[in-house]
Amino acid sequence: MDIHELEVLIVVAEEKSFSRAAEVLHRTQPAVSQGISRLEAELGEKLFDRSSKDGTLTHAGEVLLDYAKQLVNTRTAAKTAIRDLKDLQHGKVTISANEHTVFYLLPVINEFKNRHPLIKIDVRRGVASRIPKEIMAREVELGVISFKPKDKFVRSIAVSVDELVLIVAPSHRLANRKTVSVKDLGIETFIAHNAPSPYREQVIEKFAKHKTKLNIAVEMPSLEAIKRLVELGAGAALVPKLTAQNEIASGILKGLSVKEMKFERKLHIVHRRNAVLSHAAKVFLKLAKEMG
Repeated sequence: MDIHELEVLIVVAEEKSFSRAAEVLHRTQPAVSQGISRLEAELGEKLFDRSSKDGTLTHAGEVLLDYAKQLVNTRTAAKTAIRDLKDLQHGKVTISANEHTVFYLLPVINEFKNRHPLIKIDVRRGVASRIPKEIMAREVELGVISFKPKDKFVRSIAVSVDELVLIVAPSHRLANRKTVSVKDLGIETFIAHNAPSPYREQVIEKFAKHKTKLNIAVEMPSLEAIKRLVELGAGAALVPKLTAQNEIASGILKGLSVKEMKFERKLHIVHRRNAVLSHAAKVFLKLAKEMG
């Protein structure tokens, strides 16, 4: 059944007149009559009592009218839902990030929610090496990683730069310095993240190159736990600057640069190449590039 013919049925039933329905629909009366006739031919039932002059529905017409209204209302609701997505009145952005790169997202999410409070943001914890695969599997729309993926079907946009920083408690012997060398750290007790990462390997290589002992006394499963231990004075740590910038700014921790460890890494937002992103994801990506 053609939905336009169902609309004709609804208007004729409401107006109780073929001629008035024609005026409402901006059609000729014969066109309205033909639309009803096509419906009747398809169903094999009369929908209006032609002997009546007030557009009285038959029993079959009454049954069809109920379904016609449901179908037309569903179409209207679907159009409204799609329009709301475009106008950012409804929708969701799904993003995968690991414990490091999620810190980059925080100010972007805050600004996005200020501008588009009705959009839900779903950030899922991912393993950096697997995030491109999650993108390709359509598990999430966007991902944030600290390397450029090799997969040709994944598009990456550089949005920020991060670097390694040495964090210590304010009471630490090095707290008043801005820069140190690897040689200064041979007697330090280090707290490290126990997950393998390019940063960790680079640090180990630098200490070995400068023939300096790297004393990792404690390994922790999260960056937040590492920061809390450093704050308590249990040792020093080398972490991505993004993950500790708030504590450094507030004075809870002191941040120092290690002159032999200028390990800058670009952060990338990734998505499927040639993907049709949701309106919400497009706007989020645009904002991330602006803020980056």
